[in-house]
Amino acid sequence: MVLLIGLFLAWPAPAQDAAPGASGTRTIAITFDDSPRRAAGYFSGPERAERLIAALRAAGVTQAAFFCNTSQFDAEGRARVLAFAQAGHLLANHSHSHADLHRIGSRDFIADVERADTVLRDLPGVRKWLRFPYLREGVTLADRDAVRTWMRDSGYRPGYVTVDNYDWYLESLFQQAVAAGRTIDFDRLRDAYVEILAEAVEFYDGIARTALGRSPAHVLLLHETDLAALYIDELVAGLRQRGWRIVTADEAYADPIADEEPKTLLLGQGRVVALAIDRGYEGPKGLLEDEAGIEAELNRRGVWQ
Repeated sequence: MVLLIGLFLAWPAPAQDAAPGASGTRTIAITFDDSPRRAAGYFSGPERAERLIAALRAAGVTQAAFFCNTSQFDAEGRARVLAFAQAGHLLANHSHSHADLHRIGSRDFIADVERADTVLRDLPGVRKWLRFPYLREGVTLADRDAVRTWMRDSGYRPGYVTVDNYDWYLESLFQQAVAAGRTIDFDRLRDAYVEILAEAVEFYDGIARTALGRSPAHVLLLHETDLAALYIDELVAGLRQRGWRIVTADEAYADPIADEEPKTLLLGQGRVVALAIDRGYEGPKGLLEDEAGIEAELNRRGVWQ
């Protein structure tokens, strides 16, 4: 992949003794944000949920985690979320209204999260994990620490990610192509989706091994999209071919980095990058995470006409 190789060559080399993990196996959990995400055009919401559940089952993923915005819990949205839970997957808090802490401040943000908690707390498969919308944990130390204090007092733990990506923009381009009636090469689209996301996993693992000295149990950020419903089983297969073992979110959040709160306010690319910054890491922090780069890559591949 032309756009990716140059960035990989720019990485600092991982330390020679940086093992992938205690067992030598690299591990990653699958998580989805913005559930129940509104239908965008290709699938209806119920169709997407049905296909996503079936694809996860076919891929042997017994427990993914869905981070929920409860403002989307109309009858259909709630039914979708319950279907995920009944299939063995977990539910967690992504705020009520996808609130932006950087815009509204800690007081209103906490109120929004508490509103979501009242809706989620009695549902099956719920974990008290909070994933910050946009991965924004506070533009000031005061806001960041106010939310962290509330979380500790309320029994919440961070639903952090270690692998960031722009899967949401891949979805946006796909839905635009569908709406425009463009001819879509679904094989090329599948390959692009799998390879771009798998390379992102490798990229963030490289940062972890360089800056942290090991490969932690990773947490992959995805969104509940039509592309995920189409290709999550292919993505899982691609990761396994690269030597990754898919683990549950429960297992991933038992990794020691779950208890290591980053000191930096630069938290928008997940915990691995934040902890790396705390340790003085100054290497590349992004991999094909801009709209122009992704659009150019899909055009280069001839995904649609």
